[in-house]
Amino acid sequence: MRAVAEPHHLREPAVTAPVPTSSADNSTQPTVADNAALRADIRRLGDLLGETLVRQEGPELLGLVEQVRLLSRTDGEATAELLSGIDLETAAKLVRAFSTYFHLANVTEQVHRGREFAARRAREGSQLAQTADQLSDADPKHLADTLAHLAVRPVFTAHPTEAARRSVLHKLRRIGELLERIHREQATAGLASADPERHPATTPDRAAARLTSARRSADRRLAEVIDLLWQTDELRIARPEPTDEARNAVYYLDELYREAVPEVLEELHEELARVGLSLPEGVRPLTFGTWIGGDRDGNPNVTPNVTWDVLDLQHEYGIKDALDTIDDLRASLSTSVRLAGASDELLASLDADLKLLPELSPRYKRMNAEEPYRLKATCVRLKLENTRDRLVTGTPHVIGRDYLGTRELVADLKLIQESLRAHRGELIADGRLARAIRTIEAFGLQLATMDVREHAEAHHHALGQLFDRLGEEAWRYNDMPREYRQKLLAKELRSRRPLAPTPAPLDAAGTKTLNVFNTIREGFERFGDEIVESYIISMCQGADDVFAATVLAREAGLIDLHAGIAKIGIVPLLETTDELQQADRILEEMLSDPSYRLLVSLRGDVQEVMLGYSDSSKFGGITTSQWEIHRAQRRLRDVAHRYGIRLRLFHGRGGTVGRGGGPSHEAILAQPWGTLEGEIKVTEQGEVISDKYLLPSLARENLELTISATLAASALHTSPRQAPEELARWDAAMDQVSEAAHTAYRTLVEQDDLPKYFFAATPVDQLASLHLGSRPSRRPDSGAGLDGLRAIPWVFGWTQSRQIVPGWYGVGSGLAAARGAGLGDVLDEMYGQWHFFRNFLSNVAMTLAKTDLRIARHYVEQLVPAELHHVFDQIVAEHELTLREVLRLTGESELLEHNPVLKQTFTVRDAYLDPISYLQVALLRRQREEVATGRPEDPLRARALLLTVNGIAAGLRNTG
Repeated sequence: MRAVAEPHHLREPAVTAPVPTSSADNSTQPTVADNAALRADIRRLGDLLGETLVRQEGPELLGLVEQVRLLSRTDGEATAELLSGIDLETAAKLVRAFSTYFHLANVTEQVHRGREFAARRAREGSQLAQTADQLSDADPKHLADTLAHLAVRPVFTAHPTEAARRSVLHKLRRIGELLERIHREQATAGLASADPERHPATTPDRAAARLTSARRSADRRLAEVIDLLWQTDELRIARPEPTDEARNAVYYLDELYREAVPEVLEELHEELARVGLSLPEGVRPLTFGTWIGGDRDGNPNVTPNVTWDVLDLQHEYGIKDALDTIDDLRASLSTSVRLAGASDELLASLDADLKLLPELSPRYKRMNAEEPYRLKATCVRLKLENTRDRLVTGTPHVIGRDYLGTRELVADLKLIQESLRAHRGELIADGRLARAIRTIEAFGLQLATMDVREHAEAHHHALGQLFDRLGEEAWRYNDMPREYRQKLLAKELRSRRPLAPTPAPLDAAGTKTLNVFNTIREGFERFGDEIVESYIISMCQGADDVFAATVLAREAGLIDLHAGIAKIGIVPLLETTDELQQADRILEEMLSDPSYRLLVSLRGDVQEVMLGYSDSSKFGGITTSQWEIHRAQRRLRDVAHRYGIRLRLFHGRGGTVGRGGGPSHEAILAQPWGTLEGEIKVTEQGEVISDKYLLPSLARENLELTISATLAASALHTSPRQAPEELARWDAAMDQVSEAAHTAYRTLVEQDDLPKYFFAATPVDQLASLHLGSRPSRRPDSGAGLDGLRAIPWVFGWTQSRQIVPGWYGVGSGLAAARGAGLGDVLDEMYGQWHFFRNFLSNVAMTLAKTDLRIARHYVEQLVPAELHHVFDQIVAEHELTLREVLRLTGESELLEHNPVLKQTFTVRDAYLDPISYLQVALLRRQREEVATGRPEDPLRARALLLTVNGIAAGLRNTG
């Protein structure tokens, strides 16, 4: 390996800016000054990384990095040739160097994105403030309904698209914190030197000396973390278990508890109060959900015991966070009963607590004898400790000694709050104490409410055994037509009988399915009824699938319509275009059954429906998926209104555009009118979680944007923005676009050569070795083709090879077909005036900007047999058509023409990203030669190959 002439920096050559990724919102445009500061920070970290490489590996590695980076900007073929010949150990180090640069650049961009949000907030006010100002235009009754039902819930999933280990993310967070601290210190020093009257001891020279000293100290701290980052293995040595995934989610929830959520909720209440509004008592505007430990569809590793372990883990941390909150209150609540007084209700409650908690230290009773608020908070703390101990030992709940769920805890705190308000303590009651109550209500003792999901066929498999055992029907259950089965299950819902004795006579699979419901029931008894709200049925095709899960829930005692009990809601998940097109029929069949309608009534007249973005896009293409989801929402809305219920939509969005990703704020505002009634759930998957929530400043902004968008869309978008004839014209045009796009997409994916091409041109077979998550990448018994491949590896393969087909393929054919039918002017109208269409094309344009068919061609030429190259030719032709049609609508001559900073960002990143792609191709080729000749796998080569996967994911800020 030859080094070039002594470079001293891992250079960031030009400008860079925040890259919109996944579902994170990027609503700001950086100013020249912002961009200069960002560029300086990236160069600073690049310099420190260069020093790390020299310190850890020697100057030769840094020299090679610079040589490869500069060469890749001018001569791709020469770069590929150079990289194909280097030894595996050097290849691994080279990939790690480029990947580490991306990690550092990414976190720097996140820090500056947070600063831009703060600057915009200072200039224009927060998004919540702007939304509150708009609420004066809302219909008062509808606004009241919106506020009464405001409930935003991000749902963390274990779907494996986060390539970076938590150990790496933790260090990146530390770097982000250091950068933020440096900016604060620089701003403080700058203010001091700029205002000598307020700081007479600070001369410009002294200020400069302080900044220099501070920079040296900061660089030393940053260098320490970068060294640790270099010495941390990016690759997981084993596949994580569901409890490992739960710990990762708890890490983020724990951080959100401390800072972002209390701040956002406080600002929401303040901004509403400013415009004369308030949230009704009991409304929880922000909560969190999780699928980790509850998502059983296709994941044999999620057992009832795993669900139990995850619930225990969540409560361990949830109770710890609640204890910290109560300790903070105890330190503040020094109010003396002599000086301010206390309510009779509070004093009576305190007396009852002292009798039920004899183990409370006499010291507290003596020292706080005249401080009933502090003493009550101490009793609350002891009850939390007793709750923790009860969960560890498995002993029963004792009323007054521990808590079963969050309601009793909140009731105790509100008793303190009401007494303070009545005794001149309004400021503390509506300040720190209110902040604590809101935070505890948001997280509960469980941190996040678990959704449970299972495949529709699992329920029918169990019920088939129970019905066939009774022998009451002329048909065997599995032979029944869907319509007949639906009537049978509806009849059973009206029945009072149990279908089977306990334990039920079921095979292993059926027992496992029924035990899920039993675990939920037992969980309610141990943890309280807030741990699970929704039971989701994947691959739901009809009301019979919903009724089947409902009958099993009845068997487990979770639902008893005759006793007025409905402890969980049953949620259909509509995943494919066929089910989305039948959404209104399915919901109509559910609600037209009197027994099921009673269940919905018992659940507060709300029916949740989940919309699946990933599979609908995989099977139907991005255009048809987005359009059918949009239309399904309209049809669901109309059915819900007809039956007098509220619709809660759960958007199952992935990180990439090909799986429904894109800025959440814009996506919410683009929903059809009347589909949001204050409530929304949205999945947060993989790299989206770290991108949105790794840094407190971004966590706050993303939560604020999601809440404000939900509030605005619910309260203000209550009727069509367009005239009926105009919307009908746009719908007809969109139908043509979707039909032609779907035909083009299915023509690609249905051809016999595509599976061979896909597996040859992409590193998708490496996904399992990355150990990203506990769920297998294939559905059980799905075979080796594309049909059984989940949406995540489907997008993963296309993304790694820079083709990113799921994010744009077919769009050009669809637009061209509509234009060819004389609808060009209508398309222009749609782009200018229809939020849905403009948002859709914006996401497609961003995916096109990340697509690089120059690099993709290298994959094809080096890895794909010549007889399959026609597939790539087809992809190239559709890409050219899509690019041409998108630019024609946006009025740009090239992608990102109106965002030159972001355009330059992609150019800069390519100088680091392209070499990793060239190395990946070379390593894939070597691997396949080894397999073809029967040679044993070289572990160093396998490791280097996996490092390239991580590096490309870091560079594109997407895995799948």
